Amino acid sequence: MKLKSQINRVLIGGGTHGNEFTGAYLIKLFEQFPELIRKSNFETLTLLANPKAFAAARRYIDKDLNRCFLRQNLEDSTLSGYEDLLAQEIDHLFGQNGKTPVDFILDLHSTTANMGVTIIVDNDEPFNLQLAAYLSYVNPSVKVYSSGNSGRGDNSLRSLGKFSVAIEVGSVPQGVLNADIFLKTEAIIYTILDYLELYNQGKVPPFPNTLIFYKYIEAIDYPRNEHGEIQAMIHPQLQFKDYEPLNPGDPMFLTFDGQTIPYKANSTTYPIFINEAAYYEKGIAMCLTQKHQITI
Repeated sequence: MKLKSQINRVLIGGGTHGNEFTGAYLIKLFEQFPELIRKSNFETLTLLANPKAFAAARRYIDKDLNRCFLRQNLEDSTLSGYEDLLAQEIDHLFGQNGKTPVDFILDLHSTTANMGVTIIVDNDEPFNLQLAAYLSYVNPSVKVYSSGNSGRGDNSLRSLGKFSVAIEVGSVPQGVLNADIFLKTEAIIYTILDYLELYNQGKVPPFPNTLIFYKYIEAIDYPRNEHGEIQAMIHPQLQFKDYEPLNPGDPMFLTFDGQTIPYKANSTTYPIFINEAAYYEKGIAMCLTQKHQITI
């Protein structure tokens, strides 16, 4: 008898951002050696999500593909941009009403921020949280980030799946392959696929049901002048300190003339995506999170 939430089809996506080479080349690897991701009780599909951007070593061609999956946009026949049409095509293939609907999406990303190996969940879906807890149990260095009300659960590629997580690994420059980052990402993909196979068999081993995760509060922009020009940089004491506590009064930015701008708040937060290169255009210097521990 099949479990109520049996995983029948898994999609591994990479190259959603064309200049994040880790995920794109892992997809190339799995296309060449499909036996690496073959499992006994579900089908595993792969997707090089944005091939044109990958070929150009650019994040995107017209707009960020990983912001193109809002349901209203997927159903809007007037859209004509490359990524908008690509998102609609991907939805027609793998969405819940698509040709080959997928139960679980694993979206591969890399970051210029010092995020280590991060698992991103977008909601409080117990299946996703339990998987995240298992991954952090197997590898205690894994961090879990909940994107909360950031909108990522509605407009990202992974929003097409019944269940989903993203792997975000860094730091690595855009358009660069780093063997250590590649191998860490590959290893956690295999751990996830093994978990899904065990889950379908009802054989997931017991593990602690507590999970520490970092939940999105807000995105912080760089200080800017009236023309929108950046007036300060990430402070050297904050650079590369993703997931470390940022306390009220701690240095946050450094102006070009050497003035420190402190963190002005009443409580400690945990910044992530600090100085992410791709976020300059989005007006994001970092995302602030709160640290939580829950029992699943």
